[in-house]
Amino acid sequence: MLLSAFFSGSETALMSLNRYQLRHKARQGHRGAKLAERLLARPDRLIGLILLGNNLANFSAASLVAVIAFKIGGQPAVALGTLILTLAVLIFAEAAPKTLAALYPERLAFPAALIYYPLLKIMYPIVWLINAASNGVLFLFGVRNKGSDLHSLTREELRTVVHEAGTRISSRYRQMLLSILDLEKVTVDDVMVPHNEIVGIDLDSSDDAIEMTIAKSQHTRLPVYRDNIDQIMGILHLRHLANLVPTEFDRESLLSLLTEPYFVPEGTPLSIQLVQFQRRHQRIAMVVDEYGDIQGIVTLEDILEEIVGEFSTDPADGENDVVKDIAGTFLVDAGANIRDLNRSQGWELPTDGPKTLNGLIVELLETIPQPTECLKINGYPIEIVESDDNRIRSVRIGQRLHSGTKTN
Repeated sequence: MLLSAFFSGSETALMSLNRYQLRHKARQGHRGAKLAERLLARPDRLIGLILLGNNLANFSAASLVAVIAFKIGGQPAVALGTLILTLAVLIFAEAAPKTLAALYPERLAFPAALIYYPLLKIMYPIVWLINAASNGVLFLFGVRNKGSDLHSLTREELRTVVHEAGTRISSRYRQMLLSILDLEKVTVDDVMVPHNEIVGIDLDSSDDAIEMTIAKSQHTRLPVYRDNIDQIMGILHLRHLANLVPTEFDRESLLSLLTEPYFVPEGTPLSIQLVQFQRRHQRIAMVVDEYGDIQGIVTLEDILEEIVGEFSTDPADGENDVVKDIAGTFLVDAGANIRDLNRSQGWELPTDGPKTLNGLIVELLETIPQPTECLKINGYPIEIVESDDNRIRSVRIGQRLHSGTKTN
């Protein structure tokens, strides 16, 4: 009975081990974990060994009970003995040890591995024959043994692992890990400064206007262009201006300080763009569409803030995109980025389409709505507060009611 309980419990314990925790302990030098990892590398052999021992113990016990019962009370005693043995095996050799093993797999698996590993060496010929026969039967049913290598986790599986880490990882670090996993789903379009908000130096402007732009700039790098941003000449690092004597400042000296602009196609995932910034030793890039027109600017800081959150003062933060209004509603700038709104307010507005609230509403209504018009997006009641001929300027958003898409 004890042997049967050992084989049943250790089987459950070994098969219940977390393979990633097992690998971690094995790399740390834990002897039991090392042996368990070797045994689980060929689970067919391990199972064959355990079943051989378990069945040998159970059948031996059954034969012994039958012989003793027959000598004591004949055929009726054999039937009674079989019933009692069955109940005893189910309780003491199956249910109880397997439950214990499922609750504390490492406590049972690692000591058991110390026994199974040398036992497998001794019993290898018999185990090999059993495995050959069982694998042959599986082969007839189309099952192939492809090994038991540890499969790579998908992104969603990794997210689940991070979530289940609980208190082992602080909430801040857990959010950073989740943000890293989400980089592949976020593109440069989602974090770039849009075309109409780019601050730069127009060489067609007057000298006073150029000097004023430089003096008031809250950025360390500015695009330099003629007439419009699509005619970009290069990128100016304001630090380089410190080397110029104020009396020597002119357009020619300014042009000599420019570096070549770096262009990236729209739709580039942030995970790829982060690597490109690192390889090219760049910190700023111009996002262009398929026609070569500049759609916006993305910086290394924008990508890092997707991972760690806001860590520096952004000039755009001075503009209050969201103002709490009466009765728990919010007055929102329709030009605000949807992902930023979701992150700052905890909302769940759709992010798989337009990037701004204005674009999302116009796409759903297929027209520019008039003030006082109402709609509902993903359960959020939205009222148009201000609009003009070409865009929505501000809206009022209420508390989420229930799932929905659009109602006029």
